[in-house]
Amino acid sequence: MADVGKLPGVFEQIRLVAGVRWLMLKHSLRRKNNVWDLIGMIWVGFFTAALVIGLAFAFYFGTYQFLTMHRASWLALLFWGIFLWWQVFPVFVAGFGSNFEFASLLRFPLSRRAFYLLGLGYGLSDFAAISSIVWILCMIAGAAMARPGVLPAMVLVSFLFVLTNVTVERLIGSWMEKILAKRKSRELFLALFVMGMVSMNFLNPAIQKYGHGARPRIAELLPYLSWMPGSLAGNAVGAAVSANVHGYWLGMGGLFTWALLSSAFLWQRFAAQYSGEMISESAAPVVLKRRARKQIVDVERPGSLSPQVLAVMEKEFRYMIRNGFAFLQLLLPPIMVVFFTYQFGPGSVLKEHSLKPAVFFPGVLGYVILILLSPAYNSFAFEGKGIQTYFMAPVRFQDVLLGKNLYLAALVGFEFTLSLALLIWRLGWPGAPMFLATAMAGVFAVVGQLAIANWSSLSFPKKMEIGKMKGQRNSGVSVWTAFGVQIVLMSVCAVILLAGKWTGNVWLPSVAFVALTVAAFAGYAASLKAVNGLAEAKKEVLIETLTR
Repeated sequence: MADVGKLPGVFEQIRLVAGVRWLMLKHSLRRKNNVWDLIGMIWVGFFTAALVIGLAFAFYFGTYQFLTMHRASWLALLFWGIFLWWQVFPVFVAGFGSNFEFASLLRFPLSRRAFYLLGLGYGLSDFAAISSIVWILCMIAGAAMARPGVLPAMVLVSFLFVLTNVTVERLIGSWMEKILAKRKSRELFLALFVMGMVSMNFLNPAIQKYGHGARPRIAELLPYLSWMPGSLAGNAVGAAVSANVHGYWLGMGGLFTWALLSSAFLWQRFAAQYSGEMISESAAPVVLKRRARKQIVDVERPGSLSPQVLAVMEKEFRYMIRNGFAFLQLLLPPIMVVFFTYQFGPGSVLKEHSLKPAVFFPGVLGYVILILLSPAYNSFAFEGKGIQTYFMAPVRFQDVLLGKNLYLAALVGFEFTLSLALLIWRLGWPGAPMFLATAMAGVFAVVGQLAIANWSSLSFPKKMEIGKMKGQRNSGVSVWTAFGVQIVLMSVCAVILLAGKWTGNVWLPSVAFVALTVAAFAGYAASLKAVNGLAEAKKEVLIETLTR
């Protein structure tokens, strides 16, 4: 092929690949589900844009105030915040970032330089990168308004700071992808990651109790971080403001060294991928031992669950214990109950902001449902090619969804019971009216969502893989549907609970929730009869999406 046509230049190759990706996106929008998915992600993007814009004003005024108050060295705090956000946030939302699909890019006749630049380009398309660049631009604007003379130095520092961050983030992501190729490594990392996130919630109480004694020690350790990019960028701008040429070029040299070293290591990693490195794991050979199997005859008794429903419930349980992240999620509600009671309960470290025990029970209910019921809106996520079995086996989809719903409801009930037991142990008995009202509100909130969740699972499926972190996100429609439904139901529950207080009738919420629960059960039972037809209508979408 080299004798037939000449390979285009680097930037022409990048332009061609970008054009191909744009055409792929445009053609994918011919499917209705993809259009709704895009609309859902745009809707979610409005909320994230509000966060970015709000912090943009903070970075602008922070830069302006530091420079006008002759505290230019304090800009290191802002640079440190951006550096930590850029490097840490992609780990927290690994499934929502843009993945560098090098395996698909190798199908094109790309040069190594084009391959490397495309990898950096993917790094700049992450939400963390886009938001960080917006905040850096706001810092530049604040510097231009406060001290116009320092603008050229600020622009050069910001450029090197962005280059350093994007190469370091790509390098860390590439190393993590290689380390986490093995399932045991993923499970170990996931356990440490989840426990680290949970432990961060106890950081504020620890600071409240031990913060005064720890501050001098932290101040002594800060000079040892002067070689990090956040400190180098802040010190370089501070030196430029004070006309310290030596200090400015020292900071610029440090940032350049960071960019150079990280680029060299990243080039090495991308070179291995360019050469065809495939990161995967294969199952070790296992010697199968034949065991005598007992023949079990399932007899469906009137009023009992059918064998198909019980089989689906058992399958969902086995999926959970194989999925480390889903299994570790069960630890979060009880741990967070202990944290909330320690932080905001009577006798807590924040005594002036302590909440009454009656507030905790509905709050814990909402937290448990928010955490554990979200997967119901994409209940076929882990089925993969097994979705075809449902259409070939003598089983109705209403039995499949009933099994999935019953398993999830039992899981929520177990976690809610455990959380309430911890609350009673920590705060005491809330009284029969509040306890009954909270329990009935939980039943209503769960049953009220299942019919809509089943519709979302069949209409807007999204494939996910057990034990994988990258690319794990629900459909955009499922995200905003779950978000909107939970807001509506939680608002209804809050109004009914407050109505008991306003009217002085402590049993009014319980009676109201009983009536709503009966209506929710009736609606759910009616919706189950319609899922068979809906599943048949969405058969092509389900099979195409989940077997891809």
